[in-house]
Amino acid sequence: MEKPNLDYINQLAGGDESIKNELVNVIKTEFPGEKEDYYNFLKNREFKKIEENVHKIKHKISILGLEKSYGIANEFEHNLRELSLEGLEDFEKILKAISDYIETI
Repeated sequence: MEKPNLDYINQLAGGDESIKNELVNVIKTEFPGEKEDYYNFLKNREFKKIEENVHKIKHKISILGLEKSYGIANEFEHNLRELSLEGLEDFEKILKAISDYIETI
């Protein structure tokens, strides 16, 4: 499984440490709530809300340089539109990888 990284954030920041810190803080602040919302919506089988939430999380996946994971999340989002949970396990592995990673940055 690919590992989250700050390559894209560093590219966006262009060497400006304050911009890098701002982007990292946005991820560290928003992601835990989005993950919690995901599990709440999942528990209640609110497919439209799960789909919208996965869409939001996809941006974090992209920013953390997870290209393959972005594809997995995109496919899962599409499946949710069809009221299917196919891809859920792989998506949740991505959530765990990001959660573990943001504790280290």
